[in-house]
Amino acid sequence: MSLFPTLNVEESPSASPSRRKLVVFSGGSAANSLVDVFNEVMEKHSCSLTYVIPISDNGGSSSELIRVFGGPGIGDIRSRLVRLIPPTHAAIRTLFNHRLPSSPDLAQSEFLTLLLGTSPLWLPIPTAQALLIRSILSHLHLEILKRARPPTSTFNFQSASIGNLFLTGARLFSGSFESAIYLLAIMGGVDESRTAVLPAIISNFTHHISAGLANGSTITGQNAISHPSEPTALNTPNPPTPHPEPSQEEQEPEDANPPSTLPTLRGASIAFSKTPEASPPLPARIERIWYISPYGHEMRPQPNPRVLAALAAAEAVIYSIGSLYTSLVPALILRGVGEAIAKTPRFKILLLNGCLDRETEGFRAEDFVQAVVRAGEESRGVFGGGGEVGTVRRYVTHLIHLEGEGVPVVEREVLARWGVECVRLYGRKGEDGGMRYDGKALGQALGAILGKREPGVRSRRNTLEG
Repeated sequence: MSLFPTLNVEESPSASPSRRKLVVFSGGSAANSLVDVFNEVMEKHSCSLTYVIPISDNGGSSSELIRVFGGPGIGDIRSRLVRLIPPTHAAIRTLFNHRLPSSPDLAQSEFLTLLLGTSPLWLPIPTAQALLIRSILSHLHLEILKRARPPTSTFNFQSASIGNLFLTGARLFSGSFESAIYLLAIMGGVDESRTAVLPAIISNFTHHISAGLANGSTITGQNAISHPSEPTALNTPNPPTPHPEPSQEEQEPEDANPPSTLPTLRGASIAFSKTPEASPPLPARIERIWYISPYGHEMRPQPNPRVLAALAAAEAVIYSIGSLYTSLVPALILRGVGEAIAKTPRFKILLLNGCLDRETEGFRAEDFVQAVVRAGEESRGVFGGGGEVGTVRRYVTHLIHLEGEGVPVVEREVLARWGVECVRLYGRKGEDGGMRYDGKALGQALGAILGKREPGVRSRRNTLEG
């Protein structure tokens, strides 16, 4: 039984039964730039909003927490919760956004100042909240000490997110991932009756993914798929070269990973870069994503029941910008999710990325659409589909895309044959040269699709195609 009660958006007394509901599938950092847009749509159109976020991320500071404690990848959940914290709780937002130094020794020293209450980060935070957060961090510290096996296994505080540390401590204390999310939300003043952040899977265990490429090879682990920290992340289908038995000194360290866990899933990947230059291109396109056990066996996990409940009550589903195969697909392939999307929501809106990345090099708009459709069909146990008109509209009815340099090519005729309506927007260039959505234009486009746009309002930025 969870220590803290879970507030369900569908059962909240403050949520009107007739309120329209939107479900947004997304990852973490990329979609954070659109949170204000989604909030505005929610306010203008009297909607409640549910974010569905995968837990398969095994990179960054989350990877060290997974190595030592196991459990879900929490980085994207924490990122969205903290992004939703209102200005009235700015000090809490600053604390949970804070990262420890990149030097392991300095990071450990700063963490101790947080435990002792001497860190300046505590100064603007009310005493009652500060003491509760310190209690959770102290519990985490005790668990770290209990698991320390020097010199082979000690916790590395390098670049650790305070929000990630808090969520892990709260999960270990309460025994419930949902309770940890709820506690961070109420500490930050996030109104879950209006905006809920749901992990795609509710579990105290780690869930990893693999990617199958068109050339027959497999990549194991989300971090290796999207932005590998080592050039050897690609696993070829060739039989492994036999190695001699390790000596006593070389035995696997004692940590949260079961014995004989796949090596690519075992170590932490704290330092990595998301820049295109740091990630070599894939040798072939990704054809399929699936969940695996620590030993590499394929799994078909059940989704969070609240995700299915949100979809059953949703008027619209939005597939947000971000990593196609590591942010969207892991939530869509879960059992029952495809059926729920196909059955209830009237609008299924895909926001096309403003640029291509390692996962989607050479993709056109129809490739993004087909990836979403295939994921939904695989969720229903149907493999190999994707291009039939009726099948496509089960999962995608509208495509919003940008006009500009470097954006994926949109073949309007192909999408029109599938029954997908296109809305073209003129965006702006980001600092990295990629195209970015204009918040006002995107809000208007979503409002127009939802049919709640104010009478007489026109925008030259929005163009309905075909």
